[in-house]
Amino acid sequence: MAETDRDLTQRLERVIMDLLERRASTASICPSDAAREAYDGDDEGWRALLEPARRAAWRLVAAGEVEVTQAGRPVTETEARGPLRIRRTG
Repeated sequence: MAETDRDLTQRLERVIMDLLERRASTASICPSDAAREAYDGDDEGWRALLEPARRAAWRLVAAGEVEVTQAGRPVTETEARGPLRIRRTG
């Protein structure tokens, strides 16, 4: 059965949280880290998961689980332009 968009988003949310839990509490990850971790292959197919990983990060922001940063400072989805980092809140 094909994975739905909702299933993919939930899987990427879990991947993001798992990656953050394996790092220091002050560490951050790139959405591409989550895309690579979630991709089942060894080619460049992970790139198709990059935007879904960003969407998953924004859902986690809305849930209060993480914050998205640029240049070390939290940004909102409407402010964000270019490369992003994801880190745990607090």
